[in-house]
Amino acid sequence: MDYHLVSVPASGNRQNTFQNLKGKLAEFANTYSFSIPEFKIGTLDALVLLSDELVKYDITFEQSVNKIVDLMRTLLKDQQNELASCLKVNDKDVDAYVKSFQWNTMKYRTDKSLQETTELLHQDMVSADNVLKNKMNSYTQTKSALQALQRKETGNLSVKNLNGIVKKEHCVLNSDYLTTLVVAVPKSLVKRWYSTYETLTQMIVPRSSVKVAEDDEYALFTVTLFQRVAEEFTHKAREERFIVRDFQYDENAMEKQKKEAEETITSEREQQQIIIRLAKTNFSEVFSSWVHLKALRIFVESVLRYGLPPDFTSVVIEPKPKCQSKVEDSLMAQYGHLGGVYGQRSKKNEARDEHLDHEFQNVNDSSYKPWVQFDLHFDPFRK
Repeated sequence: MDYHLVSVPASGNRQNTFQNLKGKLAEFANTYSFSIPEFKIGTLDALVLLSDELVKYDITFEQSVNKIVDLMRTLLKDQQNELASCLKVNDKDVDAYVKSFQWNTMKYRTDKSLQETTELLHQDMVSADNVLKNKMNSYTQTKSALQALQRKETGNLSVKNLNGIVKKEHCVLNSDYLTTLVVAVPKSLVKRWYSTYETLTQMIVPRSSVKVAEDDEYALFTVTLFQRVAEEFTHKAREERFIVRDFQYDENAMEKQKKEAEETITSEREQQQIIIRLAKTNFSEVFSSWVHLKALRIFVESVLRYGLPPDFTSVVIEPKPKCQSKVEDSLMAQYGHLGGVYGQRSKKNEARDEHLDHEFQNVNDSSYKPWVQFDLHFDPFRK
């Protein structure tokens, strides 16, 4: 979705200017009114400073919108139909919201200064970001715990959960002196295991090693030894690339493991749904704030460009396919003469002159337009 947010001088009649612009562009684009109220303007010095701030905020807002979309795309596994249904702004599709934009005077009062309104928009965006970030941190921890459990079920014998593999008869239990260790041995080292395990430390029970299981990479052995040398044996085994597993036989472990997995899966799914709902709400709020910020940019730049009192018409232009250059040509034919404003110096409006100097440096830049224009690009299905 590509929209041009444009303002041009109204010459005292905004409605006529809008109808004229719409008619001139009808062959190449759809044109909609972009309603911006009049704000408390303050000084032109403050407007110049605010103009620079709005550029930075615009980038931040766009990044925030795209982060939310990326998050939803990940959670919904790129299911476009579900993603599209989540991308609503005040219960409207994005396209409809932009084309019918109305300033939210209840939330962003026009009797506040432009600086206050800008800061309020920014605070709303930061607050939405922080709430979602905190929820995501909690969800990430739960998801990591679930993945760790799943790895234990699907990994090789060096990491796999051993409950149900190592059985009661494989272990020495309830002994004051002896213990059974479970060791994962790379299959290429099995012969070395048999020849060395009894001599890795003292106090190993001779011929106590039993192969319990094997997979493509490892063979799993038990070995019985005195508890007092278990730590030393573990260290010596590691030097030989034998992996002593952290395992204690528990006849109730299978049930505990199953219950833990079920609880973690349920928690992960519940948190995911909460985040999707929160992301939908945040998308609506942040995208709306972003368009409001665009409206502020249009207002500020129009005052700086066209002067006081504010007398301009602002519109949303949606170019038809392959008509981008024709839209610009049409606008240039109608409003190219506005570039002449750079020669109109005013000793009274030094701040405005400073802004015009700044703009004049960009006259030869390809992004420069004689009229005020800011673009809004939004593609939720980009890869």
